[in-house]
Amino acid sequence: MEMLNLVLWFLSTCVLAIALTKSFSRGTKAAGSDLPPGPSPFAVIGNLLELGDKPHNSLAKLSHIYGPIMSLKFGQVTTIVISSGAMAKEILQNYDTSFYNRPIPDALQAHQHSDFAMVWLPVSTPWRNLRKICNSHIFSIQKLDASQDLRRKEIQQLLAYVKESCCAGKAIDISQVAFNASLNFLSKTMFSVDLADPSSDAGREFKQIVRGVMVEAGKPNLGDYFPMLRKLDLQGRRRRMTTYFGKMLEIFDLMIDQRLNLRQEHGLTDAESRDMLDTLLNTSEENSNQIDKNSIKHLFVELFAAGTETTSSTLEWAMTEVIRKPEALLKAKLEIEETIGKGKPVEESDVIRLPYLQAVVKETFRLHPPAPLLLPRKASEDVTISGFTVPKGAQIFVNAWAIGRDASTWDNPNSFMPERFLESDIDVKGRHFELIPFGGGRRICPGLPLAIRMLYPMLGSLINSFDWKLEDGVTPENMDMEEKFGITLRKAKPLRLVPTFAVSNI
Repeated sequence: MEMLNLVLWFLSTCVLAIALTKSFSRGTKAAGSDLPPGPSPFAVIGNLLELGDKPHNSLAKLSHIYGPIMSLKFGQVTTIVISSGAMAKEILQNYDTSFYNRPIPDALQAHQHSDFAMVWLPVSTPWRNLRKICNSHIFSIQKLDASQDLRRKEIQQLLAYVKESCCAGKAIDISQVAFNASLNFLSKTMFSVDLADPSSDAGREFKQIVRGVMVEAGKPNLGDYFPMLRKLDLQGRRRRMTTYFGKMLEIFDLMIDQRLNLRQEHGLTDAESRDMLDTLLNTSEENSNQIDKNSIKHLFVELFAAGTETTSSTLEWAMTEVIRKPEALLKAKLEIEETIGKGKPVEESDVIRLPYLQAVVKETFRLHPPAPLLLPRKASEDVTISGFTVPKGAQIFVNAWAIGRDASTWDNPNSFMPERFLESDIDVKGRHFELIPFGGGRRICPGLPLAIRMLYPMLGSLINSFDWKLEDGVTPENMDMEEKFGITLRKAKPLRLVPTFAVSNI
């Protein structure tokens, strides 16, 4: 509705419309005649009205008409939408070098974030430096193994909080408690402190900031489709993003300054590094060209925004689906009880022996990918795919939501059926393009190893330690399944469940 109102206002601005029509006509001619099929665009606005409030869903429906590779015009921007695993493989693997880089959303230029953020930087020396730091110092197997005890303690704290709610008979917001656990693990790993207490407002406030970032970055913005409108910021996205980024950067700036003062007062050798902040500061002191204070702050913005929101939204969807399908919840609970014992927390080392739990998570990723349209790519040259031209400068959306519900790939694609993965070798690591919640190719999400290590034990521990019931008046049949679109796809109405002490089913 917001987009529709703005488009109607936009069309009423006659002088601007005339200027844009001329520009649009030139852009259409330049696009060539070999574009993939797609709906006919309107003058000036193109296909913007096709997006609606849930672009992933609207684009999936259009793909049923125009096919797994289609073209649309969003204002002045030619957009190619990919809706099948086979076409995703073309973009993310076979022609990866032609689609390395990304179009930069106007909102992400707040505080010059796109100039420092690894996810938005072009493939270049700064990008390679940040990627190397993440792979070597944050998400390597050795680093994740070394921090396993931190994750174990955070899950124990999560279960302790749920137990308190259980004793009090109170419902809990599943997304919020998962967010707090993820936030505390990251803050412990990065800064050796907890940023959220489950019983305080700190985690809730940080969550609102992070969700604000994800919503503003993910929603369609007229400034991205009509460059001459960028300075006007008609929808206020850059203004709001400036506020969100400012709050996050202020927190991280304080953390860094406190640590620098502490290091100056007491001295610190590399062998005495306590956490990731020390490691990054050491790296910066050794070679400021590789990473400096500003880059460290913006890296933390990326890690905390992506690492907390994706994990909490996926866990919320997983709990929602198993509550809606009690037989799936019972199978997962029985598997865990028989494998590790009733009521015990699930350890990371247990996951390999819990194939049904793994299947539940994969099925959740299939139906509810954290980033439904992944992050956009940009064509650096003309590329021919399946006989169609993807023109230089076009933005590319890979609709992971549509791919996960592709009837030509999945039986009963809209049904939650974890059993489909029990006899399958499909994983979520970017090798099987019919299931790509973390993307694929060189720009696959670097945080994938950490997300997996957090998600499985957290979900398994909640299932094994408690039984769950919906609040009064809500039944599995009438649960609200509406989605709220952003860079991440979350439930429009938070899942609230009442925990009770688990009763063995064996």
